[in-house]
Amino acid sequence: MKIAVLRALQLGDLLCAVPAFRALDAAYPQAHITLIGLPWARAFAARFRRYIDDFLEFPGFPGMPERAVGDLPAFFRIARQSKFDLALQMHGSGGFTNPLTVLMGARHNAGFHLPGGYRPDPERFVEWRDGEHEVQRYLRLLAHLGVPAKGSQLEFPLDASDWREFGSFGLNDRSYAVVHPGSQLPSRRWPAERFAEVADALATDGLRIVLTGTRLESFLIGKVKRAMREPAMDLSGRTTLGGLAALIARARILVCNDTGVSHIAAAMRTPSVVIACGSDPRRWAPLNGDLHRVLYREIDCRPCAHRECPIGHPCALGVSVHEVLAETNRLVECAA
Repeated sequence: MKIAVLRALQLGDLLCAVPAFRALDAAYPQAHITLIGLPWARAFAARFRRYIDDFLEFPGFPGMPERAVGDLPAFFRIARQSKFDLALQMHGSGGFTNPLTVLMGARHNAGFHLPGGYRPDPERFVEWRDGEHEVQRYLRLLAHLGVPAKGSQLEFPLDASDWREFGSFGLNDRSYAVVHPGSQLPSRRWPAERFAEVADALATDGLRIVLTGTRLESFLIGKVKRAMREPAMDLSGRTTLGGLAALIARARILVCNDTGVSHIAAAMRTPSVVIACGSDPRRWAPLNGDLHRVLYREIDCRPCAHRECPIGHPCALGVSVHEVLAETNRLVECAA
């Protein structure tokens, strides 16, 4: 059996789909499962080779913002030549992705549809529910197809090279806190000055502070570091994804925005405090509310559709340093 899964999104989105991959693999251990994703996800598919057998790069599709449209004819040719038995649309509510999935030429299609929207197969498509948690959403689809869940926990496998990279940082297990002030969109970022205050408080309590982010976020990490009174290690742009995951795995706590590293912490069972500025916590908050605390302010424009907030960023400013420190202190004491 050959199964294609369309999910051409970013790290957090794919990590939330891992329980669905695990359930598929358990139900169809002999199946050949192909992830259709963005170029970066080739490495993700390789890391999760216990569940994913192949990778097909998504070239973009008209109306979808994830990527400029590339060579669509070649993509559809490869998809059709693959002769998938089932194509799972696990990429949104289906407005653009249901027609895309059908054009791949699989024998059967399954996925989501909006009320009254296009559903290629009435028996295998389920209604999209706004606010449903991302992990549970895809397990619900699979349950509808007769595939039982094998737990809702996230995973992020680490290999020897990831641990070697961690060793190069010169850190002792559980002696440090990771502070990750970045996020893809500025509208999803808590103020750098507030991250600096939290980092200083954690340092005063005896934890070494490790600042992380991508190379493109180095300016932001620099802003946090300059606002701090205490010293901090700046690893922005200096970690691979696996090295970052190993770093988070051995940390006492992670403090971050609602972004991909939050899901890495959930996979590693590392306590975390997550500030959800413009995102929807109903969909993205870690399922373990004792180990991971998500702080946010209710606001009518959530989830935010803007790159930059046009109204003064009340969702971010509504979460105080005091609130974050109350949660970090509780979690650090529990983890001691």
